[in-house]
Order: sequence, then structure tokens, then C-alpha cells
Amino acid sequence: MRRTRRRTTSLRTVLSALIVTGACATAGFVPAATATAQPPASDGVLAAMQRDFGLTRGQAETRLATEKAATATERQARKAAGSGYAGSWFTARDGRLTVALADGAKADAVRATGADVRLVDHSARQLDAAKARIDDLKAPTGVASWRVDWQANSVVVDVVAGQRSDNDVKDFLARARRAGGALKVETTDHAPGTLAAGTVGGDPFYTGNVRCSIGFSVQGGFVTAGHCGGAGQGVNGWDGSYIGNIQGSSFPDNDYAWVNVGSGWWTVPVVLGWGTVSDQLVRGSAEAPIGASICRSGSTSHWHCGTVLAKNETVNYSQGAVHEMTKTNVCAEPGDSGGSFISGDQAQGVTSGGWGDCTGGGETWYQPINEILNRFGLTLNTA
Repeated sequence: MRRTRRRTTSLRTVLSALIVTGACATAGFVPAATATAQPPASDGVLAAMQRDFGLTRGQAETRLATEKAATATERQARKAAGSGYAGSWFTARDGRLTVALADGAKADAVRATGADVRLVDHSARQLDAAKARIDDLKAPTGVASWRVDWQANSVVVDVVAGQRSDNDVKDFLARARRAGGALKVETTDHAPGTLAAGTVGGDPFYTGNVRCSIGFSVQGGFVTAGHCGGAGQGVNGWDGSYIGNIQGSSFPDNDYAWVNVGSGWWTVPVVLGWGTVSDQLVRGSAEAPIGASICRSGSTSHWHCGTVLAKNETVNYSQGAVHEMTKTNVCAEPGDSGGSFISGDQAQGVTSGGWGDCTGGGETWYQPINEILNRFGLTLNTA
């Protein structure tokens, strides 16, 4: 947060409250140098996982450790599978990573990495190519999203309930089938929407009358959602003071933006716990597999956890389709847009949109952080 003479809060608390949302918190920031060993996550992340997954602390720690191991295994297995790689997913029940494989000759090499193998017909490259052809189509509002489903080894299109017989939807599905990729059609009761909100005093940052949440610190600024504002717009903090400008933004097609930080503001590698849980240091951006646990911080609904459900999903908002999104069953609410998705201490992405709320539950999509960093040539701030 911005330094002013009015604020007598210690540097420790200021740093804790600074980056992710710009709002005050009482939980302390613990520099990495003071720790004798790095725990799998902060007490806050573990507490949120216990609440949202019904786990004990020991079970939460074990799950994070097995997910971290699965993330490392996935990289090795993907290399061993080569062109036969057809996706992967983590199963929390047994702590195993499964790799789908379209080339049986590579099965032993993949198993040698510690992963289980499922033989399938279509490689990830084939399915991604089929989905890319569907991405070129213009979807009607009755189509909620489409994605490559690695476990089903197909491209899945979600149609809003009651819209299957709509002529525009039927035409879209006919064209999508011609794209190939073993197309499957499923029904959803919910249409996705973005999660920006009108101005509310005391919240983290504003572009005009829109309130959103800061995602992650990068060198020179922070990243957030693209639908929160366009390039060149000024950004103000929770206290109304000027932070900087949106340097780059894309929405729809993508949903990401980055903001330069100056005027007395600065950045630290912290995701805010909002006083409900302790704050979490960010140590990297290793991508968690499907099935892994994940937590989200936002300025409206604060800390909530869930599971990674799908990757590379195209979400069809009313403003247009957004590509390469990751779907989770973490809840979110208006104003949480742009906020942080984190797995353990690894940054995952920024909140885009979804359906539902944190009373009745729902699903939320995020734009992966590594895509954003690569797109703008940014470097993640890490502890």
C-alpha cells in the first residue's frame, strides 16, 4: 500500500497487506530468510484447505506434498511420452498422477517416471488441433464453453440447459463435429460471467467505476484480469490514490492485463489472506495438474479453495470467447476478478469469471499466470 504520514503501521504489516489487494490485514509477513525450512504452505492455506476440503492439517500437508511431487513427475512424463502425450491428471484419493498415452511403445518409459498410464486413441496434439478449429467458430450464447477433456480423450462442448434445440446452437455443434476430435456434448445449468463489480469504498483497486482484485506481483507492477480495464486506463488503489496505468490488456479472446506500479506504491511476492488466514509467500509458478488442490484470494469473498477441473477450456462470455482458461470448483463473487489463484506457494493464474457464489458454491475459471508472463515479457516476483 502507499506510504503516507498518516500510516504508523509497521513495515511487517504493510508488506503483508501491500500487494495482492491493497487492503489492510493484521496477519504478519514472514521473510523467507527467517524460516529454518520451507513448509508446504502457510498456516492460512492449510486452514483454508481444511475448511473447504474437510481435511485435517496433516492431511492437507500430505496432499500438498503429493501434488508437488506429481507436478514434477508430470514434467518428466510429458518428456518421456513425446508426441504420444495425451494429457494428465492427479487423483487426490490415492495421490497418483495418471498420464494418457496415444503411443503404447512409450508406456514403459512413462511408467518409469512414477506415473500411471492410460492408453487412448487421440494425442493431446490432435485434440488441441481439433479444439483450435472450434475456437475459430463464433459461438452463440447458448454454448457455455468447450475444452479438451483428457480423461475422456475428447473435445467436450458444454451447452446451457434448455438451449440444445436452439437453431444457432445446433448449427455450432454441427460445425464443431466437423472439426473432429471425438466431440462430446454435455449440459450445464449455468452460463459463465465475468466477476468485476462496481466501486465499493476501501477495496483494492479501481479502473473508473469498476473494482477488481490484484493478481500477482511482477517486476515493475502486477497482473490482473483484462476485463477490468483497457490499455492506458489509470488505476487507483484502495485508498483512492494513483497507482499507475494499465500497460497491456486483452479481453475477450484472452482475459489478462498488467499494471505498472509507482507513485509511492511497491510490490512484494505475497497473496493476501485478508486477516482470515495468514498471508502466503509466492515462490514460483509451477503449473499444478488437473485434480490438484488450489486456493483463491479476492477482494470480495477472500480465501476459498477447491480443485483444478480442466485446462485449455474456451469460455463463451456474453462479451465473446476467452481461450486457454483453467476451470476450478472454487467459488468467487463480483469484485474477485483478477485475483490470485495459488497452489501451495506456486502462482497459477488470475481470476476471470464463473457462475455461482460462495454461499451456494459454483465454478470459476482463471487465465494461467505463465501465459500472461510470456505474453507481456514479465517476471514474477518470488520470495
